[in-house]
Amino acid sequence: MPLGKAARRRYQATSMPAAAALPSLFFFVCAVPAVILLGLSKGGFTGMSILSVPLLTLAIPPVEAAAVMLPILIVQDVVSVWSFRHEWDARNLVTMIPGSLIGVGIGWLFAAHLSEAAVMILVGMIALGFVTLALWRHWRGRAQATAKPGAASGVFWGAAAGFTSFVCHQGAPPFQVQVMPQNLPPRIFAGTATMFFAITNWAKLLPYIILGQLNFTSLKTSFTLFPLAIAATFAGVWLVRRVDGERFYGLIYALTLVVGLVLIGQGLHDLRIV
Repeated sequence: MPLGKAARRRYQATSMPAAAALPSLFFFVCAVPAVILLGLSKGGFTGMSILSVPLLTLAIPPVEAAAVMLPILIVQDVVSVWSFRHEWDARNLVTMIPGSLIGVGIGWLFAAHLSEAAVMILVGMIALGFVTLALWRHWRGRAQATAKPGAASGVFWGAAAGFTSFVCHQGAPPFQVQVMPQNLPPRIFAGTATMFFAITNWAKLLPYIILGQLNFTSLKTSFTLFPLAIAATFAGVWLVRRVDGERFYGLIYALTLVVGLVLIGQGLHDLRIV
């Protein structure tokens, strides 16, 4: 569902930076920790990538940062998909991937009119609400370790994850709302997230190209970071296989809380509210 020419021109005029020069040393000072966090997230610690795009925006404009990140995400997906190729939950993927494709399509259709800051605030509120509910259930002794959300919720949260991933590369909180209450084994959780976001990222590729977000300069910049991206992903895979379930989920809940706070703070800052 491509954008009309007028909408595409509006999007490029308001969002696309001019062609950038070769990356500076400061760019790599920001990019190296950003890619490492992204690799650990792709390796299974979903949520650690929250600071990746904000770190890059210290050196380059936000839309350019998102464009540089997408090829890196796809390369890391290759590593993580291979690593978790036998460890994923089919039921979640069957319900959530169709929703994700719908969400990506909605993001593409309305790309010229979306406020990235508003979307970040919304995702942050989802993350905080989810963690708050989980803590309340735990304190009340109502945790449902074997909960199996229905297909409708899978499509809904899959669509939310696809949409927010398209807009600001932050699809983890909606994904976690659907999958974390099931308390899957850490490897299965990591593998399911890997497969879901690999398909989502590939679905984003063509819309990004059509919208003009990907160009030769951004691809060249991404290419220089590929070796680090691959190494960081393998490190994440290695770590997730050595963390027990209780500690793993405790860390993911903590990361989700941090993600929510950072997204809300960044969104409010971008809207000039704080």
